[in-house]
Amino acid sequence: MSETVTLEVPDTLAARARAVAAQTNRPLEAVLIEWLARVAADVPVEDLPDTDVLALRDMQMSDEEQVELSTLLARQREGALSDNEGDRLDALMRNYRQGMVRKAWALKVAVARGLQPPLS
Repeated sequence: MSETVTLEVPDTLAARARAVAAQTNRPLEAVLIEWLARVAADVPVEDLPDTDVLALRDMQMSDEEQVELSTLLARQREGALSDNEGDRLDALMRNYRQGMVRKAWALKVAVARGLQPPLS
């Protein structure tokens, strides 16, 4: 389900979005939706509702990503990573680190809001 929203954006932002849309052969709306989705994924934790804070606190990598990460780390230890595997390992590690930071932030917010007791 989706909702139609009318926005007035600055000319410089519209020009950048149009350039990306033309370069990637996509509609302007698709580019703007993608950009909004990226920003929404990084909303400050303290601005999230309680249910989202708790969900973020409890977040884990998917089983598939955990297996892939373990496999790639093992291949790295063996010195057997291809360039593509190295790039994928870097991306997984970056996502893992960012996730851990957001989880810690969510834990801090959950404690501050009284949603859970402090860790001892």
